[in-house]
Amino acid sequence: MSAVIILIKLIAAHLVGDFILQSDKMCADKFSKNKTVRYRALSEHAIIQATLAYLFVAQWTNWVVPLVIGVSHFLIDLIKTHFKRKDLVGFLCDQLVHYCVIVVLWFTAFANHDFNPATEIFSANFWFVTTAYIAVLSPTSVLIKSFIEYEKWLPADASLKGLPNAGKWIGYLERILILTFVFTSNIEGVGFLLAAKSVFRFGELSKAKDIKTTEYVLIGTFTSFTIAILLGFGADWLMDMNLE
Repeated sequence: MSAVIILIKLIAAHLVGDFILQSDKMCADKFSKNKTVRYRALSEHAIIQATLAYLFVAQWTNWVVPLVIGVSHFLIDLIKTHFKRKDLVGFLCDQLVHYCVIVVLWFTAFANHDFNPATEIFSANFWFVTTAYIAVLSPTSVLIKSFIEYEKWLPADASLKGLPNAGKWIGYLERILILTFVFTSNIEGVGFLLAAKSVFRFGELSKAKDIKTTEYVLIGTFTSFTIAILLGFGADWLMDMNLE
């Protein structure tokens, strides 16, 4: 069995810790002017990331993984808070450095070492699919939101329309459906999903007083669909490579 499964598990652990288990309060506390609050939030998040990496990798005698992940996460986030970059550039740079650490750690600790398949409960394909589903939830939502805010495409009254958090959950559901269509080889379902969403949105968009509202919805929708489709085909391609 290829050791690539360890890399996928490290990525999955990072996504869960950075997006699902990291609350808005913790994110805000990282940028607090109060050093005690800031360092506590940074430490808590680093410990969560280290713990998740240790549990996901499940190499119980290997303490290098949680140590490297925990310390690197603390230092990277500390530098990010120092520069106070909360925009798309800050987000992308932060994630890029984290993934570089993960890849280097995996390559040095696992890539060229013997790997015992008997220690694995789930297959590599299971982790590819699971990680893809995790990625299309909160991580994709944060990326899309950062992208739209960075380009200043968010309508001034966007927060006043619709149900609270409805847009977020619509995005979650549509991307889950897209991944499911791709993984089950029913890609035509994506077209029907896009058509159905267009029908439901038609009345709202046709009555929009400002063309910015229409463009905002289209950008969000197509960005969401594109990311989900690329993740689906990417994971599907990796599974077809038979990395077991």
